[in-house]
Amino acid sequence: MENKSLTALVSAFSRAYHAEHNQIKIFDDQLARQLLTDEEYENIASNMSQAIAFFQPGFAGSQEQALRRIVDHQLSPSPLGRAAFAEQALAVAATLGARQYMIFAAGYDTFAYRQPEWAAKLQIFEIDHPATAADKRRRISALHLDAPSNLHCISADFRDPDWLDHVLANPAFDPALISFSSLLGISYYLPKDVFKPFLSAIASLLPSGSSIVFDYPDEQTFTPQAGERRRSR
Repeated sequence: MENKSLTALVSAFSRAYHAEHNQIKIFDDQLARQLLTDEEYENIASNMSQAIAFFQPGFAGSQEQALRRIVDHQLSPSPLGRAAFAEQALAVAATLGARQYMIFAAGYDTFAYRQPEWAAKLQIFEIDHPATAADKRRRISALHLDAPSNLHCISADFRDPDWLDHVLANPAFDPALISFSSLLGISYYLPKDVFKPFLSAIASLLPSGSSIVFDYPDEQTFTPQAGERRRSR
């Protein structure tokens, strides 16, 4: 069995650190810290602070100051910005009739466990690699959190051609319902010849009026951008 996703853990760390240390919050995920063990949190913090010499040569300050600088300037902007953008767009989509929320490569996303009242009308699907999905279930179980009745977990490897079958096999999924899909952090790791048909497959799966939100690296500046596509016919 493959290991849990380290990038997903680092993303959870960035959300946790921001929620605990920033008075003005771009994205407030109070559950992220609970998903990490103390050892994981401290190891990631240590590794991040030690990277200050690479990102900002000549920096002078304490280890905690170095960590804060790395998190605020290198680590958090992309995960926090895209998460805030996606959930704001989801709220709009829900008012326009979306009834399913598809979270592709869900990682340690916590929306289902902190969902606002308006999300009760949504069926939420967390879709991720079997190893990461299993690790998240273990962490949630250790916290004694009850899974919301509108949450459905689907294990699928997006590199396999049969990943779509796993979605269609879930009895709660209805391809006729207007849906909102998030694909955050996926385009960085899937080759273009895999990501493009993957995106097309999702678009063809969902009905008119559905939306897809995703982020991608700019090939000239390597600065993460956010994009949104609304499917229409």
